Amino acid sequence: MDKGTMMMIFCLLLAAISSPVLTGEWKANVVKELDVLVTSCVVVPCSFTHPNEKLPSSRLRGIWHRSTFRDQSIYREDPTQILENFRGRTRLLGHLGQNNCTLEMIDMKDHDNGPFCFRIELARTETDLSTSDKFTFVEDCVTFRMLPDPPKPTLTHPKTAIQGRPYTVTCSVTHTCPSYVPKLKWSTVTTDDVVTEVQKENLLGYWEAQSILTFTPEEKNDHSEVTCTAEFNGGRTSNTVLNLYVKRTENYNHIIIPTVVAIVTAVIFGVFCFVMVKRYKGRIAELQSGDGR
Repeated sequence: MDKGTMMMIFCLLLAAISSPVLTGEWKANVVKELDVLVTSCVVVPCSFTHPNEKLPSSRLRGIWHRSTFRDQSIYREDPTQILENFRGRTRLLGHLGQNNCTLEMIDMKDHDNGPFCFRIELARTETDLSTSDKFTFVEDCVTFRMLPDPPKPTLTHPKTAIQGRPYTVTCSVTHTCPSYVPKLKWSTVTTDDVVTEVQKENLLGYWEAQSILTFTPEEKNDHSEVTCTAEFNGGRTSNTVLNLYVKRTENYNHIIIPTVVAIVTAVIFGVFCFVMVKRYKGRIAELQSGDGR
């Protein structure tokens, strides 16, 4: 092996060792697509990993920007560097020191569809804020499908309600903004009714708000309407109506009462007849004993 070849191999090894291998180890996990209601808000789950030990938050700078224009920021620590139409509408919910880059956007416009990408910069030291490393995750961006109308709530319930027995209806709606959970309201709620609120995450970036109504239907509630209305952040509303059918409880009083009366009457008549027969027999016996004298 000649000196030229050895020198080339040495240079390649040196380049491999001194190259920024750590760059390839920085990774971000950002949800790809989300359904977002116009005028409402959205929370974009985001996390990242890096090969270093835990870094102090003071050395980390989180940035969200348009995918094709890295200089067009929709979020930065310095609000003067944010695009004007995004100022005051974005903030980081996550803590960069905990590898959390979750973004919140409010007052959504119909043109806020993205894609938007996360970028992180690492300051040289806590006192020297000039950045030594910059990592833009252009392959891990989020795109919004803008919804002009709010989704309608879904009602889950037994097909038929039975008079006098507890009946449960669950109203649920999917959303992408756990910071401002949709409010679920029922058309008619009395003091005897029980309403339970539940919040849960279904998929990454999608949450479900539930309102569980339990009440006791009466005969007067038959063919009535029960409406669940969802009010989203921004004031948009939607509703779903349940047509309630109440099955009457079987009533056998018209059979039981006459039967009981007939039985009681028969018993009384039987006792009366028994007493009369006994007295009659006693009288016959007295007359026969008198004739025998």
